[in-house]
Amino acid sequence: MSEQKVIAVTGATGAQGGGAARAILADPDSGFVVRALTRNPDSPAARELAALGAEVVQADFYDELSVHKAFEGAYGAFLVTNFWAHGSAAKEIEEINVLVRAAKAAGLKHVVWSTLEDTRELLPLDDERMPVLQDKYNVPHFDAKGEGNELFRQAGVPTTFLNATFFFQNFVTLMGPQRGEDGVLTLALPLEDGRLLSAIDAEDIGRSALAVFKGGERFIGETIGLAGDHLTGAQYAAKLETALGEPVRFQSVPYDVFRSLDIPGAEEIGNMFQYYGDFDKEFTGARDLDKVRELNPALKSFDAWLAANASQIKAS
Repeated sequence: MSEQKVIAVTGATGAQGGGAARAILADPDSGFVVRALTRNPDSPAARELAALGAEVVQADFYDELSVHKAFEGAYGAFLVTNFWAHGSAAKEIEEINVLVRAAKAAGLKHVVWSTLEDTRELLPLDDERMPVLQDKYNVPHFDAKGEGNELFRQAGVPTTFLNATFFFQNFVTLMGPQRGEDGVLTLALPLEDGRLLSAIDAEDIGRSALAVFKGGERFIGETIGLAGDHLTGAQYAAKLETALGEPVRFQSVPYDVFRSLDIPGAEEIGNMFQYYGDFDKEFTGARDLDKVRELNPALKSFDAWLAANASQIKAS
């Protein structure tokens, strides 16, 4: 039996990294084993991964030596950064630089980097349809990752770029239906009527990453757009209605109205949805569901995800 190759997984206790770790651990014939990086190896999520067979190691993006050490001897890595942990594009760029340097120093043979488009390629900063944020970004958590892509390329790190998208899980946490004053469940999103919102089960990012690692060199240098479904706001509401067993209506919230709301990240999220809406043909067009399903046959549609998760949606 050949020696199994180590895949280092950042963000291993989060949605994407956890999904990648679990996908690898669930496939004993993959030829890969998991080294899970986490700031707190004693957390319940880290202990759960250890129980499943992962090697759990302590590492922190702000302790660069710990990341270099965690990558030593690994074949590859699934890399993800969490903009929402701090909300700063500048910090995210710093984190990406640490990952690039560590991946280069360790001589990793294959990195799968969970990233997003740089919105400025389609929407120049002098376009006045949305406010510029953090001095030089339209959608900081998109644009910083988009900048990061070039850092991997410049360093010569053998990388596959997975372009992620909105998570189905957001309908449980941030943007699920809420009961209106008349008692009817309302899915209120800053999305124009008829515009498409691409979304995915966060676990499918990890499952797709495993397929890329299995595919090996043929995926190096490739950019793969991921999604599980492309639906309008009204279609999401209709599917939620079926799953929840009561009426759900869609309410389109104007972008400027959403940006003015007194909630964390309102401007950022408003800009993100306007990018989804204004460039839905380009964004959705870069995510071919048939190709994603060919890569990851277990890809969940929104219906399939709802069948397993609708009970988690607690509409107030």
